[in-house]
Amino acid sequence: MQYKVQNDEIRLDNFLTDMMDESRNQISKMIKNGEVLVNDKVVKAGFLVKTGDVVTVNHKNTNTDVTPEKMTLDIVYEDEDVIVVNKANGVVVHPGAGNYQHTLVNGLLYHTNLSNVNGEVRPGIVHRIDAYTTGLLMVAKNNKAHESLAKQLEEKTITRKYVALVWGVIPNDTGLIDAPIGRSTSDRKKMAVIADGKKAITHFKVLKRYKKATLIELKLETGRTHQIRVHMAYIGHPVVNDNVYGKRKVIDDTGQCLHAQTLGFVHPKTGKYMEFNCELPVCFTNILKKFE
Repeated sequence: MQYKVQNDEIRLDNFLTDMMDESRNQISKMIKNGEVLVNDKVVKAGFLVKTGDVVTVNHKNTNTDVTPEKMTLDIVYEDEDVIVVNKANGVVVHPGAGNYQHTLVNGLLYHTNLSNVNGEVRPGIVHRIDAYTTGLLMVAKNNKAHESLAKQLEEKTITRKYVALVWGVIPNDTGLIDAPIGRSTSDRKKMAVIADGKKAITHFKVLKRYKKATLIELKLETGRTHQIRVHMAYIGHPVVNDNVYGKRKVIDDTGQCLHAQTLGFVHPKTGKYMEFNCELPVCFTNILKKFE
């Protein structure tokens, strides 16, 4: 698998930790064993990669066989090229880091064939959302469809709107957060707004204000890991029930109040724009009622 570096001056092990679903220890072993090349050369973990470098990983994990599993899927739309699925709360999108069962990919593989652009572990997955974020995902059933959807994602023509409940009362009716996101320097398991992070832009508008929280709609221009959760925490309005970036006590164990409600894209074959919406899940509305 190859990765093209888009950051200046970042350690190789840190870069791969950001890109791969592997532990830092596993990545260090891969580099030490010569399974990682930078521009076709073996280097050390502390080697600084820069924009334009190509990192090649020649690691074959014998435990990465992804087996199809019978699973209840909420399929909003499906044809011979694409699937739009409403992901349930608590479901991991694809296998990784030793977790190769009970993911959305396992269920999709049981249901149908998927593209293999992203290899054996992420078949069909064009983009992803967190395990405890609910809502819409587009999945490619063949490589041609995958390439088309991935290109739209790269060119920022995909419509992605989320609904979130955040702590505190936001005074402005609308807002834009333009703050770069990268791996936290204090906790590599978390993301943060950092000076040398990747460009990240989030738009939001207020839907309803409560005494201690605000219901908002968000639109993404970019798709960084944990982008909404990081950005909202950064401006002092963390997502309610977020046990990683939230600053208030967790209400229950159903995950953050964040839902991918709207998804729109141009169909890879017909060229027609399609847009889908799904209602807030029960885990979200149950918490929302507490603020009514």
